[in-house]
Amino acid sequence: MGAYIIRRLLLIIPTLLGIMLINFALVQFVPGGPVEQAIARIQGGGDVFEGFAGTNNDAGSVDLGSNESEYIGARGLPPEFIAELEAEFGFDKPPVERFLNMIWNYMRFDFGESYFRSISVLELIKEKLPVSITLGLWSTVIAYLVSIPLGIRKAVRDGSRFDTWTSGVIIAAYAIPGFLFAILLLVLFAGGSYYQIFPLRGLTSDNFDQLTPMGKVIDYFWHITLPVFASTISAFATLTLLTKNSFLDEVKKHYVMTARAKGLSEARVLYGHVFRNAMLIVIAGFPAVFIGVFFGGSLIIETIFSLDGLGRLGFEAAVARDYPIVFGTLFIFGLMGLVVGILSDLMYVLVDPRIDFERREG
Repeated sequence: MGAYIIRRLLLIIPTLLGIMLINFALVQFVPGGPVEQAIARIQGGGDVFEGFAGTNNDAGSVDLGSNESEYIGARGLPPEFIAELEAEFGFDKPPVERFLNMIWNYMRFDFGESYFRSISVLELIKEKLPVSITLGLWSTVIAYLVSIPLGIRKAVRDGSRFDTWTSGVIIAAYAIPGFLFAILLLVLFAGGSYYQIFPLRGLTSDNFDQLTPMGKVIDYFWHITLPVFASTISAFATLTLLTKNSFLDEVKKHYVMTARAKGLSEARVLYGHVFRNAMLIVIAGFPAVFIGVFFGGSLIIETIFSLDGLGRLGFEAAVARDYPIVFGTLFIFGLMGLVVGILSDLMYVLVDPRIDFERREG
């Protein structure tokens, strides 16, 4: 197993390098880079992308045939100032050199500073991380706590009326878009048109620091109830049906019939023999499920509930062409995803020591 882990760890380097290279190359063709964004802000032009429509040339666009400036909206700014902006953002160097410098810095976990916020990328991520971890962790835990017992119950009563109507409910929940369900929760329970039970925005109250320890816990869970529920609703279907099908597959195997023939009770057969084998794929996939919930869907949920997390940070950085944040978060998330893949394999071995990845590869 040690040799397998070492090989997987070594594969992280070329994989992560490929991810960064592809995204860096794509960014070179995206209009409205950081220099143009800075020029638009200096001149009060608002959205830099308005200039690409080819209208309102007299209001600030520039002749692209001129050698003095390549930037839309740069008319009236001295070339020396444009050159200083390029040097500040590192665009005075060729793309290959910029990419190599970026990778070298990232290997030392030096992600630089935001172009427009005057704060380091790591500090920004550290500031926004609690919100995303809250959504990802609690959504995953609740999904497992509900889906595993429900999936087992559905497997035991396969084909019954309970199995039929619960399948209809979880499939309907899976089909509802997360953002639509989030809006519905706000309307019903956050002072929309019906009840004012839960807060409308934020992760904590304004007087959070003045509350007692128990009061802080209650305030925290009071704020996260709706966003966690909204981000969890679609995860029930996959986990529940996976648990049910895994149990049904195991129940049909010969060792289950042998255990029943020996006179073991149905509960002993189900939870003493079937459970461990059936839960292998479900439990071992916990790290991957958490990362999936952590990365996916957080932007819309954070926006609707006014939570300042990594989803909004990444979106705002992409719109503003704040490349240190874009590539810094991409590097960190890519590294986390690759490491979680290894952790998932280790979870398989932990749940069932009979699995040997080295022998499978051989």
